[in-house]
Amino acid sequence: MSHPLPEAFLKNMQDMLGDEYPAFLRALDLPPALALRLNPKRAGAEAAAGAYIDGPVPWAEWGRYLVRDEALKPGGSVAHAAGAFYLQEASAMASAAVLDARPGERVLDLCAAPGGKSTQIAAAMGDAGLLVSNDPEPSRAKALAGNLERMGAANALVVSALPDRLAALWPERFDALLVDAPCSGEGMFRRDPAARDAWSPAAPEGCAKRQAGILDAAARLLRPGGRLVYSTCTFNAAENEGSVEGFLARHPEFAPEAFQLPGVGASSNGALRLLPNRVRGDGHFVAKLRKAGDVPRHDTPGPARIDRTLAGYLDALEREACRLPEFIRAMEFFVQGDRLYCRPADAPQTRGLKVVSPGLCLARLGRNHLEPEHALAMALPPECALRTASLDDEAARAWLRGEAIADAGEKGWALALWRGMPLGWGKRSDGLLKNHMPKGLRRPR
Repeated sequence: MSHPLPEAFLKNMQDMLGDEYPAFLRALDLPPALALRLNPKRAGAEAAAGAYIDGPVPWAEWGRYLVRDEALKPGGSVAHAAGAFYLQEASAMASAAVLDARPGERVLDLCAAPGGKSTQIAAAMGDAGLLVSNDPEPSRAKALAGNLERMGAANALVVSALPDRLAALWPERFDALLVDAPCSGEGMFRRDPAARDAWSPAAPEGCAKRQAGILDAAARLLRPGGRLVYSTCTFNAAENEGSVEGFLARHPEFAPEAFQLPGVGASSNGALRLLPNRVRGDGHFVAKLRKAGDVPRHDTPGPARIDRTLAGYLDALEREACRLPEFIRAMEFFVQGDRLYCRPADAPQTRGLKVVSPGLCLARLGRNHLEPEHALAMALPPECALRTASLDDEAARAWLRGEAIADAGEKGWALALWRGMPLGWGKRSDGLLKNHMPKGLRRPR
């Protein structure tokens, strides 16, 4: 083995697992269980991803295992660009499944990059409610925003801040909160052998200290009656049960809450381990905690008042490109720079924060015109577009390279579709559908 397992790690696992230890070691030598998660917002997503699918992930409604074939490159496919699926390790889908976000809730994903769990939460919420996704590292937060955009999330804000800062600004703001904590990454030893070299015997203790600070901030952010899901991708007890026990000792207002995961089993004291010798997945730990108090009933905010200028922009957008669906119409509209945005009406104040994505970007505003934005294309139900252009496989691949497509249809903005799924906006004129896909998303020719 080019990257041997650290001796201190092996000793710890042998002490923890006892008779189960040999089976655990054998599992670490098996190939990782790669998977994808279908996007319920894309009709036909499963058919589009069919060549890559090797059966369902039991604990995730839209999770599917990947066929083990190195010749297949799902991340480079048209289906991936259209947001039909998100590539995500199977066990990593467990924590968002346990969180069980619901339409209309206020949800915070506190350590969200690169976006697997946030996009899973957004899908469960169905564009109703508020999702705030945070990562303290700005470059990672930017990638997070890009993944939420590709998957068509309409109700998400992306910020980049330390958890303590958010707790000071937004005390008791959220109904549900996910802390997928930075950890020593032992659960990745099978998928990323180089992680073995980065591990040290001191890593779990150092990570546990960091996790304690994040969890303390999470406690302040959660409403009375709200639920907190804590997860890691590591095996050791210090970062898992130890972090939970320490948190409960500091926060007696929280208590473990029982749950079950299909294909995994029932929790013990509100916690559950996914081990590679027990399930078809890598290492993961999930705990669910409930904050004491009554779950508040939210007053559903009415549509925000739209001034004459904003109304004019919306009218122009609906004349030029699309009919805005009700879930967008119910949001708050605002202009930032030369962009028109919308966000959930109960979005928190973000003044003083680094905001990577302040909401769903609808259009770029010119002096006498506007251009519909790519984010709107990915979030919009295709039937709301005034004009569409259906691309076959060859045309879709050309489109992703940034090429114009021969198209003699009605002039004006049209939503480019591949198998009914969006690839972005184009503008028809002179027998061509001119490509307006952002240059940063285009693939090399």
